[in-house]
Amino acid sequence: MSQPLAFTNATLITGDRDGTVLHDRTVIVGVDGRIATVGPAVETSVPDGARVVDARGRFVMPGLINAHAHLFSDGRPIPKILTSERAEKLVALFAHSPFGHRWLDGRTKRAILTQMNTGVTTIRSLGEPGYEVVRAAAAIERGDYLGPRLIPSGPLLAIPEGHGAPQIALICADADATRRNTRQNLDNGVRAMKISATGGVTDAKAIGHAGTPEMSETNMRIVCEEAHAAGILVAAHAQSEDGILAALRAGVDTIEHGAAMSEEVIALFKDNPNSLRGHSSLIPTLMACLPLVKLEPSVTGANEVSRANAVMVLDEMLAGIRVALEHDIELGMGTDSALTFVTHYNTWREIDFVIRYGGVPAARALHAATGANARILGIDGETGSIEPGKSADLLVTAANPLDDVRTLASPVAVVVRGELIDAPSVTTFPEIDALLDEF
Repeated sequence: MSQPLAFTNATLITGDRDGTVLHDRTVIVGVDGRIATVGPAVETSVPDGARVVDARGRFVMPGLINAHAHLFSDGRPIPKILTSERAEKLVALFAHSPFGHRWLDGRTKRAILTQMNTGVTTIRSLGEPGYEVVRAAAAIERGDYLGPRLIPSGPLLAIPEGHGAPQIALICADADATRRNTRQNLDNGVRAMKISATGGVTDAKAIGHAGTPEMSETNMRIVCEEAHAAGILVAAHAQSEDGILAALRAGVDTIEHGAAMSEEVIALFKDNPNSLRGHSSLIPTLMACLPLVKLEPSVTGANEVSRANAVMVLDEMLAGIRVALEHDIELGMGTDSALTFVTHYNTWREIDFVIRYGGVPAARALHAATGANARILGIDGETGSIEPGKSADLLVTAANPLDDVRTLASPVAVVVRGELIDAPSVTTFPEIDALLDEF
């Protein structure tokens, strides 16, 4: 930054669990891209030479953190010609070719910039064809282009024919392969690790397959031990109680999607001796299932098996959210972006869905997408709240998101590490949005 930045006369949405709102505040951002001062407007002096943004009538909140993203696609339905088993294998071969790498790098960058321009200032990637998000993170850190903070993964880790294989997974047929693949990801610079602990919706081969345990607890333990030794959190795709229990016992730090929970599962979320920090968290992703359940298969392109599994998994996820609220298990927010109808600019919809379908209070939902996600990912000393010393990752809206979450769909401005994006804009898919607006 070449000059300080000052937001004056702003209403601050703090993003805490109580939904605290502070009126008539001034936020000063230093040339180092960090928040220098937060205080009452009448008591806070604006530095000489600062760029002043009069935020009267506007709402300033912490930038959103998407803790579960994929960046290899844009959320539009995959053409049916590419959904056969043979076509999927050909696509996987293409993705790992030199031309495929360049193509994926371009798609990844577009996805990252789209999320940023809708107020997502931190992204954790959880499963990609290769190491394109690692390369993107390096480019952003070099200053090649302005981008959000990235916590990149490479391919997830799956059993042969398991969820995500072969398109976005390294195949772990035994303990040796599991350790070797985990180390391969680490050697390639990932800062997030993902396991397919159970089957999933999108590639289920039979009704009821989603949630079926896949990777063994022993092999998941290997992944956790290797990743934790490097200080890296492990996420597990898990959509059943049995799958979640095995993953938590192995030491997984975040459960992605979720399901109904037994007392043993609840206890392990709260006190998990094998996890990196001694507890685990839940990242529900309603966007991954709701469109498949609410819309006709002729619209989404989902087959009968996928839709039936989506119905089952959605019910399980909603049950998991209810238990998490009841037992104060830490809830984060992730969109599962890149899946069918989960676009990169619709992060606000996940927040909306957990409020309307999951019964999560609006303040708790916004906290999940900001401060809670920062704490879950271990970056709460850097971002997730509007406090002096933290990175200036901010989102400016026209309305109060606690009252109208849809205001997040069109931010007035976004600040990423102190850099102001004035009047951000993205390319949208009106046909998808019209369908999602139906429910």
